[in-house]
Amino acid sequence: MNPVRTEIRGAVLEVTLDRPKANAIDLATSRLMGEVFTRFRDDPTLRVAILTGAGDKFFCPGWDLKAAAEGASVEGDYGVGGFGGLQELRGMNKPVIMAVNGICCGGGLEVALSGDMIIAADHASFALPEIRSGTVADAASIRLPKRIPIISRWKCC
Repeated sequence: MNPVRTEIRGAVLEVTLDRPKANAIDLATSRLMGEVFTRFRDDPTLRVAILTGAGDKFFCPGWDLKAAAEGASVEGDYGVGGFGGLQELRGMNKPVIMAVNGICCGGGLEVALSGDMIIAADHASFALPEIRSGTVADAASIRLPKRIPIISRWKCC
Protein backbone atom coordinates (compact mmCIF):
# COMPACT_ATOMS: atom_id res chain seq x y z
CA MET A 1 0.00 0.00 0.00
CA ASN A 2 1.35 3.42 -0.98
CA PRO A 3 1.54 5.75 2.06
CA VAL A 4 1.29 8.80 -0.20
CA ARG A 5 -1.72 8.73 -2.50
CA THR A 6 -2.18 11.29 -5.26
CA GLU A 7 -5.07 12.24 -7.50
CA ILE A 8 -5.15 14.89 -10.19
CA ARG A 9 -8.37 16.82 -10.71
CA GLY A 10 -7.85 19.30 -13.53
CA ALA A 11 -4.99 21.54 -12.41
CA VAL A 12 -5.22 20.44 -8.76
CA LEU A 13 -3.00 17.77 -7.21
CA GLU A 14 -4.60 16.12 -4.18
CA VAL A 15 -2.06 14.42 -1.91
CA THR A 16 -3.20 12.16 0.92
CA LEU A 17 -0.84 10.93 3.63
CA ASP A 18 -2.16 7.44 4.41
CA ARG A 19 -0.14 5.57 7.04
CA PRO A 20 -2.47 3.90 9.50
CA LYS A 21 -2.93 4.42 12.39
CA ALA A 22 -1.64 7.97 12.77
CA ASN A 23 -0.21 9.13 9.39
CA ALA A 24 3.25 9.44 10.95
CA ILE A 25 6.16 10.05 8.60
CA ASP A 26 9.12 7.69 8.37
CA LEU A 27 12.15 8.09 6.09
CA ALA A 28 10.60 6.25 3.13
CA THR A 29 7.38 8.28 3.36
CA SER A 30 9.32 11.53 3.57
CA ARG A 31 11.24 10.63 0.41
CA LEU A 32 7.99 9.76 -1.40
CA MET A 33 6.48 13.09 -0.36
CA GLY A 34 9.56 14.87 -1.70
CA GLU A 35 9.18 13.13 -5.04
CA VAL A 36 5.47 14.02 -5.21
CA PHE A 37 6.02 17.70 -4.44
CA THR A 38 9.00 17.91 -6.82
CA ARG A 39 6.83 16.53 -9.64
CA PHE A 40 4.10 19.01 -8.69
CA ARG A 41 6.57 21.91 -8.74
CA ASP A 42 7.93 20.89 -12.15
CA ASP A 43 4.61 20.07 -13.87
CA PRO A 44 3.32 23.12 -15.76
CA THR A 45 -0.20 21.67 -15.97
CA LEU A 46 -0.64 21.63 -12.18
CA ARG A 47 -1.45 24.90 -10.42
CA VAL A 48 -2.22 24.04 -6.78
CA ALA A 49 -1.67 21.11 -4.40
CA ILE A 50 -3.72 20.09 -1.39
CA LEU A 51 -2.19 17.89 1.32
CA THR A 52 -4.39 16.06 3.80
CA GLY A 53 -4.23 13.03 6.05
CA ALA A 54 -6.36 9.91 5.59
CA GLY A 55 -9.10 9.46 8.17
CA ASP A 56 -10.30 12.11 10.55
CA LYS A 57 -8.28 11.43 13.70
CA PHE A 58 -4.79 12.46 12.55
CA PHE A 59 -3.49 14.87 9.94
CA CYS A 60 0.06 14.00 10.96
CA PRO A 61 1.78 13.67 14.34
CA GLY A 62 5.21 14.07 12.74
CA TRP A 63 8.01 11.55 12.99
CA ASP A 64 7.06 7.87 13.20
CA LEU A 65 7.98 6.99 16.78
CA LYS A 66 7.24 3.31 16.16
CA ALA A 67 9.85 3.27 13.39
CA ALA A 68 12.29 5.03 15.70
CA ALA A 69 11.65 2.43 18.43
CA GLU A 70 12.42 -0.26 15.85
CA GLY A 71 15.78 1.38 15.10
CA ALA A 72 15.06 3.84 12.27
CA SER A 73 17.33 6.86 12.53
CA VAL A 74 15.79 10.29 12.95
CA GLU A 75 18.95 11.65 11.30
CA GLY A 76 18.50 9.63 8.09
CA ASP A 77 17.95 10.79 4.52
CA TYR A 78 14.57 12.54 4.35
CA GLY A 79 14.99 13.03 0.60
CA VAL A 80 14.49 16.08 -1.55
CA GLY A 81 12.56 18.78 0.30
CA GLY A 82 13.64 17.60 3.74
CA PHE A 83 11.23 16.16 6.30
CA GLY A 84 7.81 15.72 4.69
CA GLY A 85 9.14 16.66 1.27
CA LEU A 86 8.16 20.31 1.38
CA GLN A 87 10.03 22.18 4.12
CA GLU A 88 13.25 22.64 2.17
CA LEU A 89 12.00 22.24 -1.41
CA ARG A 90 13.57 25.02 -3.42
CA GLY A 91 11.85 26.80 -6.29
CA MET A 92 8.27 26.07 -5.23
CA ASN A 93 6.27 28.79 -6.94
CA LYS A 94 2.81 27.27 -6.64
CA PRO A 95 0.47 27.27 -3.65
CA VAL A 96 0.19 24.27 -1.38
CA ILE A 97 -2.90 24.12 0.82
CA MET A 98 -2.90 22.04 4.00
CA ALA A 99 -6.29 20.50 4.75
CA VAL A 100 -5.85 19.61 8.43
CA ASN A 101 -8.45 17.09 9.50
CA GLY A 102 -7.37 15.93 12.91
CA ILE A 103 -4.36 16.07 15.22
CA CYS A 104 -1.48 18.06 13.77
CA CYS A 105 1.52 18.17 16.06
CA GLY A 106 5.30 18.14 16.22
CA GLY A 107 6.81 17.47 12.81
CA GLY A 108 3.31 17.31 11.33
CA LEU A 109 2.77 20.92 12.40
CA GLU A 110 6.11 21.81 10.81
CA VAL A 111 4.92 20.23 7.55
CA ALA A 112 1.62 22.10 7.78
CA LEU A 113 3.46 25.38 8.37
CA SER A 114 5.44 24.73 5.18
CA GLY A 115 2.26 25.20 3.15
CA ASP A 116 0.84 28.47 1.96
CA MET A 117 -2.55 28.11 3.63
CA ILE A 118 -3.96 25.91 6.37
CA ILE A 119 -7.64 25.04 6.33
CA ALA A 120 -8.63 23.25 9.52
CA ALA A 121 -11.64 21.03 10.16
CA ASP A 122 -13.73 21.86 13.23
CA HIS A 123 -12.16 18.93 15.11
CA ALA A 124 -8.55 19.74 14.12
CA SER A 125 -6.03 20.44 16.86
CA PHE A 126 -2.50 21.80 16.76
CA ALA A 127 0.35 21.30 19.22
CA LEU A 128 4.10 21.53 19.57
CA PRO A 129 5.83 19.21 22.00
CA GLU A 130 8.58 20.49 24.23
CA ILE A 131 10.98 22.65 22.30
CA ARG A 132 14.63 21.64 22.35
CA SER A 133 17.35 23.30 20.33
CA GLY A 134 17.98 21.63 16.98
CA THR A 135 14.72 19.69 16.82
CA VAL A 136 11.86 19.86 14.34
CA ALA A 137 9.78 21.53 17.05
CA ASP A 138 12.51 24.16 17.38
CA ALA A 139 12.20 24.90 13.65
CA ALA A 140 8.41 25.12 13.99
CA SER A 141 8.77 27.58 16.86
CA ILE A 142 10.71 29.85 14.51
CA ARG A 143 8.27 29.47 11.61
CA LEU A 144 5.03 29.64 13.66
CA PRO A 145 5.12 33.34 14.64
CA LYS A 146 5.67 34.28 11.00
CA ARG A 147 2.58 32.31 9.95
CA ILE A 148 0.10 33.55 12.58
CA PRO A 149 -1.48 36.90 11.80
CA ILE A 150 -0.75 39.75 14.15
CA ILE A 151 -3.69 40.50 16.40
CA SER A 152 -3.80 43.84 18.07
CA ARG A 153 -6.35 45.30 20.43
CA TRP A 154 -7.10 48.98 20.25
CA LYS A 155 -8.34 50.79 23.25
CA CYS A 156 -11.06 53.25 22.42
CA CYS A 157 -11.41 56.56 24.20
